[in-house]
Amino acid sequence: MKHIAVQEGLTPIVNYLIKSGYKVSEFSARQKASKDFLDGFDAVIMTGIDDNFMGMQTSNSNRPIIEARGMTPEDIKAAIEQRVQ
Repeated sequence: MKHIAVQEGLTPIVNYLIKSGYKVSEFSARQKASKDFLDGFDAVIMTGIDDNFMGMQTSNSNRPIIEARGMTPEDIKAAIEQRVQ
């Protein structure tokens, strides 16, 4: 089962992914600043991604970070399926 981190406040996406069989954990802005934030997740869904996510210019993580702005829950699921093996 894929474990997906979803930013707090994206309730329709959380509900849709749970109904689609994903394990979903919500996170706050404070949590994403933690250096081990991405550990244990297959993908991260959030809004407001900037060029310096988590205070780093580049990330050593191979986990996809999906920008949810302008996407439907169905779009998010399709992006996960495409990017997570």
